Amino acid sequence: MITVISGTDRKDSMTLRVAALYTRLLQQKADEEVHLLSLEGLNVWDKQGKLKETEQRLLIPSEKFVFIMPEYNGSFPGVLKTMLDNSDIRKCWWYKKAMMTGVADGRGGNLRGMDHFTGVLNYLRVNVLYNKIPLSRINDEIDKDGNLLKEETVKLIQNQIDEFLKF
Repeated sequence: MITVISGTDRKDSMTLRVAALYTRLLQQKADEEVHLLSLEGLNVWDKQGKLKETEQRLLIPSEKFVFIMPEYNGSFPGVLKTMLDNSDIRKCWWYKKAMMTGVADGRGGNLRGMDHFTGVLNYLRVNVLYNKIPLSRINDEIDKDGNLLKEETVKLIQNQIDEFLKF
């Protein structure tokens, strides 16, 4: 099972649009279940509530994760780190695989945040795919319906997904 995680809890975020796009593309290519997890409305501070149910339903059964992360102050959102910290680390993360895509309205595409998050995931014994895509100037890359606007970006993402499915 693969779970795509939209790494912010902001409502109607561009990150969630990108995560939904990745979910659709993976569902077309993968020979396994693909699910989308939005952090919007998920109380990541309550270890026994919805987070516990999310662990049982999505995090523990998944062998692979796709993290779509916006840039927050030169890194990744605290809500994403809190979700990791409050989950059952051994059951949810150890010895699993991950892929990352950064989302930003600026030029960097959250490169620094992906580097920071790679370190966190490596500490949790997660193997991270080397091919990380920084989606810069995101408002020029995807429309309000979640469709990519540039053919070269479509090719980059398709290649990244192909590599991840072989990973």
